[in-house]
Amino acid sequence: MKTTVRMAILIIAMVLGLSLLLVLARLPQQKTAVLPEAVTILEQNQPVSSPTEERLWQTLEQKAVSGGPPKDGIPAIDHPQYTSAQEADKWLWPQDIVFGVNYKKFIAAYPQRILVWHEVANEEINGEKISITYCPLTGTTFGFKGTIASGVSSSFGVSGKLVNSNLIMYDRTTDSYWPQILGQAITGPAKGIALEEFPIIWTTWARWKKKYPDTKVLSKETGFIRNYDRGGDPYGSYLDDDRGYYSSDYVLFRPINTDNRLAPKTVVVGVRDKKGNAAAVLKDKLRKEKKLEVLLGEVAVVITYDADLDAPEAKIKKTGDWLYSVEAMWFSWAGFYPATKLLD
Repeated sequence: MKTTVRMAILIIAMVLGLSLLLVLARLPQQKTAVLPEAVTILEQNQPVSSPTEERLWQTLEQKAVSGGPPKDGIPAIDHPQYTSAQEADKWLWPQDIVFGVNYKKFIAAYPQRILVWHEVANEEINGEKISITYCPLTGTTFGFKGTIASGVSSSFGVSGKLVNSNLIMYDRTTDSYWPQILGQAITGPAKGIALEEFPIIWTTWARWKKKYPDTKVLSKETGFIRNYDRGGDPYGSYLDDDRGYYSSDYVLFRPINTDNRLAPKTVVVGVRDKKGNAAAVLKDKLRKEKKLEVLLGEVAVVITYDADLDAPEAKIKKTGDWLYSVEAMWFSWAGFYPATKLLD
């Protein structure tokens, strides 16, 4: 009985939160001006795709659903402002989740409390466009470089569409659609192109600040009226014992593939390659063992645990090349990669 009541309260809270998102979404939408010269460049550099890849993209496009708010109804942050760590200490709790970036000497923390309302923050580092992305429904963060092809770069926005409950971004140069976890365009002139990635660390404010005391912190002065305070997250909280959506088995949108090897919201560390090979390890298992090895096809990948940041890092064993590793909710990772290997 108690479980039923808690589930009902959870659903009501999420409906109210999504209703608030829909109200806030009634804002002027950003017009996407497709650049003909960019389309021409992409047509000349279109990657060769296999029938399997074409079927995957078609399936993802067909299974994409509206998340509620329209295109740009969840507004990306296009002109991020920053404060010092000292200023951020006045409103961030030590246990607050932040998404840390250390890229080309640019060090910044993006509080989850802010990005839950925006999902994409666009930045420019020494003339290079980058995007910090977060999907609350799948618990995933990715850093994407804005270069789509040689001579074509873009910032990104929130399309309003989801697949496997995961954020689908769109680029503002060609209006192609990019599921975040896939990191590859499934529609538009950029279809089939995979974005280059850079690391984003999911950690706590206390851990990030200890390692990077001079870090910048994304300011609450975003240009939008949102509740960035503790308790303002429309889906739940990572600070409370009862975390709402983030810890329940309830999934707002059914994934394409269901995998019962783990509970839906179990946190795994996922790695994948451009051939579609994927593997996942339990975050708790990685914490315990510190170092694990998985195979992507025939390529050995070593995943290590950074105890200072409570974060994973993956490298190809033979070359030492960095490989993106992402913390994700199991149901969505398995939705994109049904053949994923699992170390549990």
